[in-house]
Amino acid sequence: MTEQTEGRRVVTNTALSLDGHYAAPDNPLDMSWVMPYAVTDVARDHLTSLWEPATTALLGRVNAEGFLGFWPTVIGAEGVDPRDEGFAKWLVGADKVVLSSTLGEAPWERTTVVGKPTAEVVTDLKATEGGDILVLSSASVIKALLAADQVDRLALTVFPLFLGGGPRLFEDGLPAGKWSLASQAAGEHGTLSLVYDRTR
Repeated sequence: MTEQTEGRRVVTNTALSLDGHYAAPDNPLDMSWVMPYAVTDVARDHLTSLWEPATTALLGRVNAEGFLGFWPTVIGAEGVDPRDEGFAKWLVGADKVVLSSTLGEAPWERTTVVGKPTAEVVTDLKATEGGDILVLSSASVIKALLAADQVDRLALTVFPLFLGGGPRLFEDGLPAGKWSLASQAAGEHGTLSLVYDRTR
């Protein structure tokens, strides 16, 4: 039985290769392996279903710089998919919390930079009013939340390729626990979107 989480849900979203990696071994910042799959209908619909109920984006510094450097440029661009523009507008308008011990002031609107431990920040956010707290592809943040058993909804897009190495999202030592499948979809190129809710 899935027990509904009281208050705000923590929803994490990331892309994984079929062999379980979230980044390539030689260059963790190179996300070119994601691109052919990220523009599929299943990937776009998956992301839309995650951001629509969310009011806060939680990001690590590296992802914040990547996401907030790119997505605002999509708004109003010619030929852009409406789902991409919808996400870009949501990201600009949402409250953003960036976890960083090195970033002083946020160069983005509606953004707070916090230097506290991830689990502590999420506990504070869950005590406030609002919709889902969406963690966007920030592996270090997701790993910390999984280790603290603070993820309420785990969303994955699995791409049908082997990276042959690189960092893994799920490492040994995570708290044991059960998850229930909330949704699944398969699409072009064999892209698979999976959403699991934590059973508590």
